[in-house]
Amino acid sequence: MGRLRVTTAGESHGPGEVCILEGIPAGLELEASAIDRDLARRQTGYGRGERQKIELDRCRFAAGVRRGRTMGTPICIIVENRDHANWRQSMAPEKEVEVGDIPSPLTVPRPGHADLVGLAKHGLNDIRDVLERASARETVARVAGGSVCRALLAELGVSIRGRVTRIGSVAIHTDIGWASPDSVDWDAVEASPVGCDDPVAGAAMCEAVDRARTDGDSLGGVFEVWCWGVCPGLGGYATVDQRLDGRLVGALGSIPAVKGVEIGPAFENATLPGSRVHDPLTLQMNGKTTWIGRETNRAGGLEGGCSTGMPIVLSAAMKPIPTLTKALPSVDVVTLEPTDAHVERSDVTAVPSARVVGEAMVAQIVAAAYVEKFGGDSLGSLKAAVLSYEADLEERGLWRCS
Repeated sequence: MGRLRVTTAGESHGPGEVCILEGIPAGLELEASAIDRDLARRQTGYGRGERQKIELDRCRFAAGVRRGRTMGTPICIIVENRDHANWRQSMAPEKEVEVGDIPSPLTVPRPGHADLVGLAKHGLNDIRDVLERASARETVARVAGGSVCRALLAELGVSIRGRVTRIGSVAIHTDIGWASPDSVDWDAVEASPVGCDDPVAGAAMCEAVDRARTDGDSLGGVFEVWCWGVCPGLGGYATVDQRLDGRLVGALGSIPAVKGVEIGPAFENATLPGSRVHDPLTLQMNGKTTWIGRETNRAGGLEGGCSTGMPIVLSAAMKPIPTLTKALPSVDVVTLEPTDAHVERSDVTAVPSARVVGEAMVAQIVAAAYVEKFGGDSLGSLKAAVLSYEADLEERGLWRCS
């Protein structure tokens, strides 16, 4: 069994963000420009802060790629932080800094952020040591790694897209149980400043962001991630760590500020009787081809810890950004005096960019599940194993690839 692993390193205002991927097979064509497109998508979105005007995220392959192809060895991707030049006094790796004074420690935590728990966990006395890594800037490396995984999945016929369905109190209606990927205008999603394919709702979302900005407040929301073209049987039901549903929920739940994840219409399903929840199995025919299929997808493409062959659809709820320009009450951890929370440059909302991070996390988990099930040190051997498996499923009538 192969293993695909993605790790990241880097601080928000440090020299750069780093992603290392292990287990990507040899022979996958990779271009930095393709990864840069996803990095640019992450930076866009109505409600983003001034930081995005400074950074121009571009990736650089430091290992694992030669002449546009993977070599089967660990891949290292680096994205430089341009803003690091403005933070040399605070974030220089060296003990001594030649220019300027080192700023005083930050000692007033922000409610809702990792500031206070990070100090407690690591025995620190300067919040800067916590917030620099806890910052959502870390997701730059996740998106870079997810873009590589997306390229691998595309070779296997798998597509991944995301959209925003809510910002604050403004939401669109979605019917995941009956909808298909073709029912979403993905071009409209990409053209929207908030990543929403409903132009009326999108305009209302922008207005809500403007009001929050004026009030010194922030907004959360919900985004969906769709993944289709996935064969049945990825993941497993035998052990906890095999379950694809748990791994996907955990991956989306690991995104900063995400506080809830559902598979398909899970929370609506919880209010209904089983007869209205479970997707009936039907015998489907097309010419001489017969297979067992589903008319609906209320399971969200996952049953018993495995993919079903239907589109995998997940939703994630993101809380409002914890840094507010109208600071919340806090307490200085040194003096124990009540005061206003520390204010760090931030967004009003980051839901549109979080959907891009969500796509990256789903790509990482699904790609890892393919590599685990089918192995293969080269792209050719991986694709051959997948095609053989899918052909067997079709011959047995357990699934139809298209």
